[in-house]
Amino acid sequence: MKKLCFLIVACGVLMYSCDIRKKEKKTPATSVSKQTITDPTTVEIIDSVYDFGTINEGDIVEFSFRFKNTGNKPLEVSDAKASCGCTVPEKPTAPIKPGEMGFIKVKFNSDRKPGEAHKSITVTSNANPEFPELYLKGTVIGKKETN
Repeated sequence: MKKLCFLIVACGVLMYSCDIRKKEKKTPATSVSKQTITDPTTVEIIDSVYDFGTINEGDIVEFSFRFKNTGNKPLEVSDAKASCGCTVPEKPTAPIKPGEMGFIKVKFNSDRKPGEAHKSITVTSNANPEFPELYLKGTVIGKKETN
């Protein structure tokens, strides 16, 4: 009888500690502002790919991807993320008014990144269709080792 009671208590503790209930997961789609969903606009991408050519390891490349709000509502860029930490995008802080140009400024630090570089930037906004990915590419010549 003691073993049965112990087994019931152990199962209860295990079930409680595992918390097998489904929890609502917050996805990027649910974290977007209500205006993003209710006030979509359109965007024209002017620069979607920037080829910086050949640079030396340690150089920093800066480029501003251009886009235009072609809709009739303000374009709100809520996030801009790069595919790796060596590339840092900056999104506009204010909404882009209809007919106006906007920029996603990107800095790529080539330190310890010799070889072919292919970086993507994902932009979250209230554009419909969605903002396409932006790409930064080029070749980084490695530092020559000195003895």
